[in-house]
Amino acid sequence: MAKRKRLKGILCIFFLCIPLHWTLAQEPKPQQRQINIVYGANFTKDEARYPGASIFSKDERQVQFEHQGADLWCDIAIFYQKENKLRAIGNIRLVQGDSILMTSGKIDYNGNEKLAKAWEKVMLKNADMTLRTDTLFFDRENQEAYYRSQGTIVDSANTLTSRIGRYFIEPKKYQFLQNVKIKNPEYTVESSQLDYYTLSKNAYMYGPSTITGETYKLYFERGFYDTKVETGYGIKNTRINYNNRIIEGDSVYFNKAREFASATNNIKVTDTINDGVIRAHYAEVYKAKDSVFATKRAVSVSLVEQDSLYIHGDTLMITGKPENRILRAFRNTKFYKTDLSGKCDSLHFEEKTGITRLIRRPVLWNLENQMTGDSILLISDMETEKLDSLKVLNNAFVISQDTIGKVGFNQAKGKDLFGKFIENELKIADLVKNTEVIYYMYNDDQELIGINKTICSSIRLTFENSDIEDITFFTNPDGDIFPEADLPENSRKLKGFVWRGDERIRSKEEIFDEDDNNLILPKIQGLDNPIDKDADPEISELEKKARDYVNSSDRAAVPVPALKVPSEKEEKPERVTEIRAEPGIVPGYYLIVNVFEDEADFSRFSRMLSDRGIEPRTFFREGKQFTYVYLERYDTLSEAVTARDSKYYGRYTDEIWILRVVGN
Repeated sequence: MAKRKRLKGILCIFFLCIPLHWTLAQEPKPQQRQINIVYGANFTKDEARYPGASIFSKDERQVQFEHQGADLWCDIAIFYQKENKLRAIGNIRLVQGDSILMTSGKIDYNGNEKLAKAWEKVMLKNADMTLRTDTLFFDRENQEAYYRSQGTIVDSANTLTSRIGRYFIEPKKYQFLQNVKIKNPEYTVESSQLDYYTLSKNAYMYGPSTITGETYKLYFERGFYDTKVETGYGIKNTRINYNNRIIEGDSVYFNKAREFASATNNIKVTDTINDGVIRAHYAEVYKAKDSVFATKRAVSVSLVEQDSLYIHGDTLMITGKPENRILRAFRNTKFYKTDLSGKCDSLHFEEKTGITRLIRRPVLWNLENQMTGDSILLISDMETEKLDSLKVLNNAFVISQDTIGKVGFNQAKGKDLFGKFIENELKIADLVKNTEVIYYMYNDDQELIGINKTICSSIRLTFENSDIEDITFFTNPDGDIFPEADLPENSRKLKGFVWRGDERIRSKEEIFDEDDNNLILPKIQGLDNPIDKDADPEISELEKKARDYVNSSDRAAVPVPALKVPSEKEEKPERVTEIRAEPGIVPGYYLIVNVFEDEADFSRFSRMLSDRGIEPRTFFREGKQFTYVYLERYDTLSEAVTARDSKYYGRYTDEIWILRVVGN
């Protein structure tokens, strides 16, 4: 039978036997770890149910205990003084310093380990966030809290939920596992594993993750996201749906404010409206301009009458709305489809008109026919999506090897050429102004009759199976058919003849040159090491073990191995060079890649950056007479460090350093 009596004056004597205070600045001694009673109210015992325990219950005040910087209030307390353990029941408040408040229906507290288990409508709160869950473990020794049965966290910007979570109090960092979700009016984040900082609002993801905004959807299996400004990157199996385009790559960076996305290594950009694809190893997408920039083995792939057309250049640019798209290929342009191929310096294709322009030293092969001129235009029927016609302007020249005798070349030249395609095969070609022809003629037995050499005002060539089937001469033709023996070798080629058969592109692989095929890709940072660069490497390894542990099949309610959280004194400050702001130089943190005194050196380096798809940015210091080349300017050091350590999110693999410009 439990005995109960009212405690008044004897409580004062009882309190004198228990230490009430301790020194927080020193490591407590074992005898100083005892849980202390501040207010016991009603006292009783029940040896049958709680052997060795003292039972306290509230009167007009709640029962109160304190232990090494924390105070606990409850309605009922079952206190095992010898074991230094406590069970609190009813309307519990646990306050640690002036920063942490935890409320719940019940708590088991172990004073020796400074470990609390709280359950029944648990809430943990500080100035930055509120955590709610059914059961929460609070490890005061290591300043960590964790749950295993679904939790919800609300801060000033986001609502986060997960099945398993861990909170590191000093860095104000959460580690979420299983069914993680961030809800915000502007976006949602879903992930299997996510680390989140309540101060910076930065999220680091280590498993399949999807970020969905109003105008984009980003998927990756390892990456970073700044929830304040909707900026982030993925570095494993990454894909972003962005403005009628799907961007895939080893690394994808995204910035909502700039309406910009970029990708590095093994990139595929799919135009979901026009069914076109860009492949490259570096690409940029600008939403506002509806444009794509691609380089490093860049190739455009589009479907033309059930046949793929491949266009390659050192640089590809696609601009404009879907119905007005323009494709440009620059420097060393080549293209290929099974019945058509060619090369030129630059290429320009306009979706609205269906016109493809080959610019500077163009050459076109339609089956076995080689066509050259100062400029070549291919015109497509945009309704049927088939080649319709051809224009070769200025110095038009058609050459095909004699396919029967294999001894010479059929040739036709004029000022301009106008061709007609039927079922994507050139059937008719009209040469106009000062036309000339050399043509090998055979009888039905495939015997050479002679070589036709004629000049006239215009000529019509008709083709069948890639051979010239018929030639029609217009307006006073002047020529003859020469026996083979009567026409010298040097007279069998028209002036301006250049056979470029060794340059002919016969497969999609041949559009790439040796430099393209031997391209060395930059290593994507963060795949094999933590992407959270603020964390101590040892802690990162322990966090990984903890993450693997709580995500395993073992669901026993035991603490995850404790992680040491570095104190402020242990953190290594980032060393940054500082200069004073000058006119035209905005204060901030700059990612510097080079400094030049010589203008020629600066120009060469700028061209190198441009060839790598990076637009160089500069500022000039009048006092030092130096030009500084930088990749980006940031307002905070943490942003600059993240960009530097990620090698500018995989876009620049050479040395980068941070320069801080301080305002006057």
